[in-house]
Amino acid sequence: MKEPILEIRHLSKTFGTHAVLKDVDFSVCKGDVTSIIGASGSGKSTLLRCINQLETLTTGQILFHGKDITKGAMKVNEYRARVGMVFQSFNLFANMTVLDNCTVGQIRVNKTPKAQARDRAMFYLNKVGMLPYINARPAQISGGQKQRVAIARALAMQPEVLLFDEPTSALDPEMVGEVLDVMKGLAADNMTMLVVTHEMSFARDVSTRVVYMADGVILEEGPPSQVLRDPKDPRTREFLKRFL
Repeated sequence: MKEPILEIRHLSKTFGTHAVLKDVDFSVCKGDVTSIIGASGSGKSTLLRCINQLETLTTGQILFHGKDITKGAMKVNEYRARVGMVFQSFNLFANMTVLDNCTVGQIRVNKTPKAQARDRAMFYLNKVGMLPYINARPAQISGGQKQRVAIARALAMQPEVLLFDEPTSALDPEMVGEVLDVMKGLAADNMTMLVVTHEMSFARDVSTRVVYMADGVILEEGPPSQVLRDPKDPRTREFLKRFL
């Protein structure tokens, strides 16, 4: 039995009187690639933002190696360095070069020496095929290239888990493949990933687990062969009809 890295326990989130997440409960173990699927408004992105501490949960716990990070067991920046996040809108620093985008967090948060941070950034930029663009600024590269830089930046922090919030949804169709190829490579390298996605081929072919959410709750979870090919809940079946 694998030990979980992340445990989400009875997590709920409300905005005013609107309950966005209701008693969400699941775990992420080392090497898992968990795809979270569901219609827009089902709470998927809010769940990721709660896990990354960008939103304060209303009730529940988030345990990282058994420590409740919602109770201050770790400093937020230290936790985010170990549970990294890749956003759908890239969130690169527009006034910095590609290389500087990938070193600034290492230097400021992880206190990595500059030379070491640069070497590590170059390694991961090479891994995602962005080494020729290290002196470019975000405005000078395509959306797919920006997302690959964002992935390299997250990897350079050497996280244990990477969260992806719809990483291809802001991209032109011809650029989606290049980002998915990078993510498939990470999965092959045994990177632990939690991915909110509408890319059903990724969920089917790359994931070890699929979580289907609707109306702020997890309706179904399990291996892709079960959730995507033989879903038990009628709402899961209805949702998948549109994609598969």
